[in-house]
Amino acid sequence: MAGTRAPSAADVLGTVTLLTGPEEFLGERAVTTLKEVVRGVDPEAEFSDTVGSSVTAAALDELSAPSLFSSTRCVVVRLLEDLPEEAVPGVVDYAAAPAEDVALILVHTGGQKGTGILTRLRKLDTVRESKSAAVKAHELPGFVAGEVRRHGGRIETPAAEALVQAVGTDLRALAGAADQLAHDFADRSISADLVARYFGGRAETKSFAVADAAVLGRAAVALEELRWALDTGTPPVLVTSALAGSLRALGRLQGVRRGARDADIARELGVPPWKVRQITGQARAWDAAGIATALRAVARADAEVKGAAHDPAYALERMLLDVTEARLG
Repeated sequence: MAGTRAPSAADVLGTVTLLTGPEEFLGERAVTTLKEVVRGVDPEAEFSDTVGSSVTAAALDELSAPSLFSSTRCVVVRLLEDLPEEAVPGVVDYAAAPAEDVALILVHTGGQKGTGILTRLRKLDTVRESKSAAVKAHELPGFVAGEVRRHGGRIETPAAEALVQAVGTDLRALAGAADQLAHDFADRSISADLVARYFGGRAETKSFAVADAAVLGRAAVALEELRWALDTGTPPVLVTSALAGSLRALGRLQGVRRGARDADIARELGVPPWKVRQITGQARAWDAAGIATALRAVARADAEVKGAAHDPAYALERMLLDVTEARLG
């Protein structure tokens, strides 16, 4: 919802909000904003959260039924693309005539899966769509600047570029770093020197350093980098995110035509130009089957660190070993 006015109660209650786009961080922020609007209308509002694969006809009936605890309800359905085919007509019918005191938020993470229901929902006047396009590599400094302004601060362009170099391309990590800088230097413009003072020398302990070591097949180094990263406060989810991003870049590189310029490859992969040679070198030891195996290991670990496992560190260690084993040679 960046770049638009803040949503009001009329925008949320009695309507259906459709959030689409691949950027998980931006989608989650939009969900949080909408929940805050509902809570502002009714502090006692009832909130529920589910995924598309769990939506049934019975669940749809409950959606508009009066609640014993609150007249205002907010229902979030994530991974709309996984909605069972038999539930699609019910969701569309409800969206055409939503309950007055219910805020239904449907989250679709992009891709071709589930586009049929998107087409039907977009035709309804009662559905409001908010799109979060993928943030390209060259747009990351602008994203950083916007995050700093969001918290009332100011940052110079070289400083925003330096922050991307130091922290990496994960939006959640960049937003957290921008928040920290904006609050610590609220009375001055943030310079590249300030960024270097805060984040210089820390890149090796960040999630992308773990990912680089794993992709290169250096299991011992990856495990050591992981311990350092976790000890310095790097959230486990950033490690899985960084490694997934590295593997996806390797996969996309296989579809790039031979002889393409580094700048063209960078745009195709969605990475800064300086990283193209690094990815090209890494790709020599990977084939499509290995990348697919490694991505499955990362997906499993990602689910585990988000609550499916009691020991996130162990889940990440096993992931790194699985990824390095999937590499050729």
